[in-house]
Amino acid sequence: MESRMVRKARRNSQAGLSLIELMVAGAVMVVGAIGVMGMIAIAIASNNRNKIDSTKTMLAQAVIEQVNSTLVDVGTANLSDCLGNSFTIDTASGGAKLVGSGTHPNDTLGADIDFSEASPPANYQMDYVVTSPCSTTGQYVATYDVRWHVDQIGEAASTPTNSFLLTVAAKQKGVSPTGSLGGVYFSFPVNLRQVIGRPE
Repeated sequence: MESRMVRKARRNSQAGLSLIELMVAGAVMVVGAIGVMGMIAIAIASNNRNKIDSTKTMLAQAVIEQVNSTLVDVGTANLSDCLGNSFTIDTASGGAKLVGSGTHPNDTLGADIDFSEASPPANYQMDYVVTSPCSTTGQYVATYDVRWHVDQIGEAASTPTNSFLLTVAAKQKGVSPTGSLGGVYFSFPVNLRQVIGRPE
């Protein structure tokens, strides 16, 4: 009889969960939930950054195509944004300032566009407005600062050729040139380069 009571007392002392066990289980669940929420936030930010990068690349490529279809260093082209604003694209040597350079023609070939330049030369910059759908009645999405620079290859060495290095860059307006928060939530400017030949 006494041994039966001892066994029953032992079973009762281990029955159920203690408060400490419940607190440990709750803490593990909270840490796991915070980790999942962090992963979701990073995925959303990455998706947004990819969308902005795609738009910037498309705009830079559109400028390259316009310059490429024009007689380089001779004519101009035009490009319109979603609101119908028309921008002139100058193809003459010069343009927006490059990083670490002075004024043309002493620019550093192959450098990125310097977005710290407050007033780029006329017809070498545009504030392209994107709406959804792309029409004057569409909902505003964002404004992109698009700039370009044309260098005649060999000009600095006084041996100009019929080839030109075109540098085009785009960034979303309202984002710092270096990409706020280290590029986690905002993307860096896109810089594209292409060598374009002019018929003799």
